[in-house]
Amino acid sequence: MKKFVSILLSLFMMVFLAEALLSVLDDGLILALDVHLLSLPRALLAILFFLAAIVIYLLMAFTPMIPKRWFVPATLFIPAGMLAMIPVSIYAYNRLLAASLALSFIQLILALWILYRAQGRLSLRWPLVPNEKIDERSFSWRNLAGFIAANLFLLAPLTLAYLAFCLSLAANHFSAGFLRLRPSGVILQARSYTRADGRAIELIPMMHIGKSDFYSEVTKSFPSNSIALLEGVSDEKHLLEHKLSYKRLADSLGLAEQHKGFMPPQASSRPADVDIDQFSKTTIELLNLVTQLYSEGLDSNLLIKMLAKSSDPKIGAQLWDDLLAKRNEHLLHEIHIELARTNTIVVPWGAMHMPGLAAEIEKFGFHVSKTRDFEAMSFRSILKPKLSRKDSGMFSK
Repeated sequence: MKKFVSILLSLFMMVFLAEALLSVLDDGLILALDVHLLSLPRALLAILFFLAAIVIYLLMAFTPMIPKRWFVPATLFIPAGMLAMIPVSIYAYNRLLAASLALSFIQLILALWILYRAQGRLSLRWPLVPNEKIDERSFSWRNLAGFIAANLFLLAPLTLAYLAFCLSLAANHFSAGFLRLRPSGVILQARSYTRADGRAIELIPMMHIGKSDFYSEVTKSFPSNSIALLEGVSDEKHLLEHKLSYKRLADSLGLAEQHKGFMPPQASSRPADVDIDQFSKTTIELLNLVTQLYSEGLDSNLLIKMLAKSSDPKIGAQLWDDLLAKRNEHLLHEIHIELARTNTIVVPWGAMHMPGLAAEIEKFGFHVSKTRDFEAMSFRSILKPKLSRKDSGMFSK
C-alpha cells in the first residue's frame, strides 16, 4: 500500500512540476513576444493536473498516509490561484497576464519545495515521494472526521465569505460607489449635482428588479418642476425576436419588476434612450440569443452558441460600446437639450451607466451637492419567504 501511494504521489508531483514549468514558459512567451505556442498543451496539462488534484485531495480524507502539509497546498493551488486573481481582475485587469506569470512562478517554487522536503535535496530521483515519507496508517476515523469538519466548517465558509467580499469590491469599483453590497442587501446611492447657474441633475441608479417600495421611494424623491429622462431601448423595427423579461427572476425572489413598480409622472418624464437599430449587427445577434435562451429555457445548443460568440474579445468590446457607451452618449445629448429649458433633470438609469455619466456632467461644471441611499433589495426579505415556505411544508407533513 505504501509503495502504491508513493508511486501515485510521485506521478502527481510530475504533473504538478510539469504544469508549473509549462505555465512559466507560456506566460513568459505571451508577455514578452505575444506568442501563444504553448497555450494548448498547457491547457490540456492543466486539466490533467486538476483531475489528479481532485483524486489526491479526496484520498486525503480516507487515508492519513498522504503528507497533508505538502499536498494540501499542492492540490488546492488551482482554486486558490483563481481566487487570488479576482482582485487583480477588478483593480488591474491590464496586469492580469503579469499576475498570472507571478502565480506560475509561485507554483514552480512550491513544487520544488515539496520535492526538496520529500527527498532531502533537489533531484528527480524516482520515486519523487519516497516510501519513508508515507505514513503507516491506511485508514483513520479521526482523519476522516477532521477532513470533513475542516472542509465544512472552515474552508467552505471562508471561501464563500471571500467571494462575497470580492463581489462587494467589484460592485463598488465598477459602479464608482453608486451600487454597494452590504450584509443587509443592495444599496443604491443617488447623487444630486448642481452648477453655479442654478441647474441641477439628479443621478439615480436603478435595477431591473427590486423592492416595490424602492421604486415608489425613488418616484417620491423627484424634485418638483423637474423632468425625468427615462431609460428603455426601443425596438421600432422589431429586430428582437423575443421579448426580454425579468418576471421569472423577480417572482422567484419575491421582488417587483422595474417597468411595473416604477411609475414616474408622465407629464414630467420622457424617453431618452436609443433604438436597437443603432446597435451593431453582432450585438443584435447576441441579444437575440440571450432573449431566446430566456424565453425557451436552458438549451445546450443555444448556450454553446452564446458562449462562442461572446468569447471573442472584439464582440465583447462592441457589446460594451453599444449597451453602455453609445447609450450614454445619446443620453448626454438629451441632457444638453433639457438644460436649455429646465432647471432640474432627473436621470433614473441603470447603475452601470452612472460612472460614465457622472464623469461627463462634472466636465459641464456640475459637482456633487447631496447624496441619498436607497435599499433596492433586502437579502432578509428574499430569504424569509423561502424559509417560511419550507417551514410550512415541514409542518404540513
